Amino acid sequence: MFLMVTRFIKYGQQTVRAARYIGQSFIITLSHANRLPITIQYPYEKIITSERFRGRIHFEFDKCIACEVCVRVCPIDLPVIDWKLETDIRKKRLLNYSIDFGICIFCGNCIEYCPTNCLSMTEEYELSTYDRHELNYNQIALGRLPMSIIDDYTIRTIQIKFNYL
Repeated sequence: MFLMVTRFIKYGQQTVRAARYIGQSFIITLSHANRLPITIQYPYEKIITSERFRGRIHFEFDKCIACEVCVRVCPIDLPVIDWKLETDIRKKRLLNYSIDFGICIFCGNCIEYCPTNCLSMTEEYELSTYDRHELNYNQIALGRLPMSIIDDYTIRTIQIKFNYL
């Protein structure tokens, strides 16, 4: 008889605990119902990226000295650099520089360690294509300056402040 009473008390405690958890989750759900939605109409509205956003890499061909530091610090050895040694002036001449954004993890190590600051991150985040080979950018595509979404009058920009950023 005593065993049956203790089991019944234990069952009652578990029921109360479960009801408390359900009540707490319901309160959290109701607190989220009072918030305004942050959904944007994408092609017509765009979010202004944060200051340290890691977007497409911009490359300045004239500043690069072909030292290959960016290749050595890249965790996946991504930048492909072709250069030729000029024997008369004993310097490397850069022939080709390319980055495949289909493989890039946007870690920013190449920008951080570049001695001439020829690499920089832009605010451009629209890199999607139907063909993955189009994500392989050469020095001409990397040198293209991104169009600022603030300057585009056809797009409404939205500044969203997140608590965790």
